[in-house]
Amino acid sequence: MSSPQSNQSSGSDEDLQLAAVDPRKRKRMLSNRESARRSRIRKKQHLDELVNQVAHLKNEKNQILMQSDMIAGQYRRLESENTILRTQLIELSERLQSVNSVLWFMEESSGMPMGIPEISDPLLKPWQLPCQALPVVASAIM
Repeated sequence: MSSPQSNQSSGSDEDLQLAAVDPRKRKRMLSNRESARRSRIRKKQHLDELVNQVAHLKNEKNQILMQSDMIAGQYRRLESENTILRTQLIELSERLQSVNSVLWFMEESSGMPMGIPEISDPLLKPWQLPCQALPVVASAIM
């Protein structure tokens, strides 16, 4: 390790050497030294800015990942609910068709009109729904 005095003496040695050198060369050396100092300062500022930018981008990435996870969870819940609703629609359509079959049978056997209402096709034919039915996919997350 060098002592603070040796650092000071080497600095003063440089000053003495500069004094002995040609004034134009001395001026150029001082200018170069100052330019190098400013360059080091700019480099440090740039590095600090990059470190701050990295921290900001990591924070932003974490927020986006959290939002993505939240949206994926909502999607899975809605997909599950949609599957349940489709199943209920099929079940209710089958029940309605059974009730209508009983009413038709009673109407034919009694000869008395029962006034069975017409039901639209999508309810009686759930496999032909206007919306596309998506397959149910099991997930390890669920």
